[in-house]
Amino acid sequence: MSARYGKTNILIGLWVMAFFMLYGFVLIYLRDFAPGKEEWIAQYASGPHFQSRLAHVHGNLFALLNIVFGLVLLKLDIPATQAKWASWLALGGLLMPLGILSEVYLGLPPFLVILGAASILLATITLAIGISRAGDGG
Repeated sequence: MSARYGKTNILIGLWVMAFFMLYGFVLIYLRDFAPGKEEWIAQYASGPHFQSRLAHVHGNLFALLNIVFGLVLLKLDIPATQAKWASWLALGGLLMPLGILSEVYLGLPPFLVILGAASILLATITLAIGISRAGDGG
């Protein structure tokens, strides 16, 4: 059962990682080639520039965490309940970087950021509980 969830986390993690890698190229363009790049560089530690870099870093980190969670779910005999919850909560963690982008580009409040941060934390705790209850697996 946990293998199904593991594959989902790996697949979505890889796609999200590819998206945020491409977004990194957008950030390079804005810093080095875009008209008004001087203004963008001047806001290095604040405003949309800083938030965009946060989204890029957290997007790749949380995508990588989903890949790791997926591999753990594939390899260990974690009880179905913990596997299901850890998988879905880890995927929910991806709302954090998407929430940061929604703040920058759509002006939305940080609800998705908070929800995603809480979700990845709960996913980690749930996976730890699942691993503690896992069988030997051979």
